[in-house]
Amino acid sequence: MHIAALAAADAPRYRALMLHAYAAAADAFTSTAEERAAQPPSWWVARIADPKGLSQAFGAFDGEELVGTVTVEFSAKPKTRHKALLIGMFVGEAARGRGVGRALVRAALAAAAARPGVQVVTLTVTEGNAAAIALYEACGFRVFGVEPMAIATAAGFRSRVHMWHSLRGTPAGA
Repeated sequence: MHIAALAAADAPRYRALMLHAYAAAADAFTSTAEERAAQPPSWWVARIADPKGLSQAFGAFDGEELVGTVTVEFSAKPKTRHKALLIGMFVGEAARGRGVGRALVRAALAAAAARPGVQVVTLTVTEGNAAAIALYEACGFRVFGVEPMAIATAAGFRSRVHMWHSLRGTPAGA
């Protein structure tokens, strides 16, 4: 198993994994599988190889198979350039329990820390997803709030837990 930055050539594998993720873990994402399946190939390439350099996607590979992914997005706005956002985290069912999620989060945090000026990484996770929350807490994230009724699901509304990770220690006033 190895972690690597994704490139445009990985887009078909990334698309297949994420379409599975949107269907298999529907409550974990704000997009639906149908919504994302309608996106053209260029959308998937831009998602993992952003031409503006505002995101970096990572993949976990078991041989040639992409078994997990995460993306870190950066802000172009001067007032929010100090923040990055972790999105699109998913590890395939067969690869779980082997440290893949932790390795992906660490890769994303390292990319954020390497970007000049970035001081904090945030994310959201669906309330009740204990495994994901435990993973993020083990990687140094802390809860800072819960957004009620954040997503509508077939079973009703679900809340989203907001988490943050300081890359430079806890700043004054935090």
